[in-house]
Amino acid sequence: MALDEALLEAMPRLGWPLLRFYGWTEPAASFGYFQKYAQVEQLTALRPLVRRPTGGGIVPHDADWTYSLVFPPGHEWYRLAATDTYCRVHLWIQRAFARLNLATELAPAPLRAQAGQCFVGHEQSDLLWRGRKIAGAAQRRRRDGLLIQGSVQPPLVSLERILWERAMREVGSSVYGADWELAPADGLLQRRAGELAQIKYSRPSYNRGR
Repeated sequence: MALDEALLEAMPRLGWPLLRFYGWTEPAASFGYFQKYAQVEQLTALRPLVRRPTGGGIVPHDADWTYSLVFPPGHEWYRLAATDTYCRVHLWIQRAFARLNLATELAPAPLRAQAGQCFVGHEQSDLLWRGRKIAGAAQRRRRDGLLIQGSVQPPLVSLERILWERAMREVGSSVYGADWELAPADGLLQRRAGELAQIKYSRPSYNRGR
């Protein structure tokens, strides 16, 4: 969470979009920036709980594939409406799964279930496999850029994450014109992420602050 926010802050300086894949070392749950902690802790038994810099509901993390997309101000994606960026990112994932011979579909309409939980029911343009939601995302648009945080719950155990990540990059190149380069975190990013982790995301006072 801290690195994603540091990347968002750095977008005016970096000046190019970034796709980051990451995972979790233990079962946990992230929850939306605007959610109330008292409600979240009642809706999931997963611990630890960490507040995201983006909106949305509770997302369980264990064997899921998490990613973030960050765009600088002025980029085409930054100028899109939130509903359009949400649809576009799930079309990207759908095309990546198609390269792995897995047929998925975008939800044509919401199916509301228990409030506050991202993978219970689905919203319009969520990614479905056999009627079940397998990918959702949340976003935050600020003056310094656009941050999209997403989670994919792989539908089949036999699917290899590394192949999905490769398919994501291939779709990014063929459909969106991305020219990929490896972008290791520089010193400024690492220091800022460390600061945010220490003063914000690791503190119960922040996570419980609403």
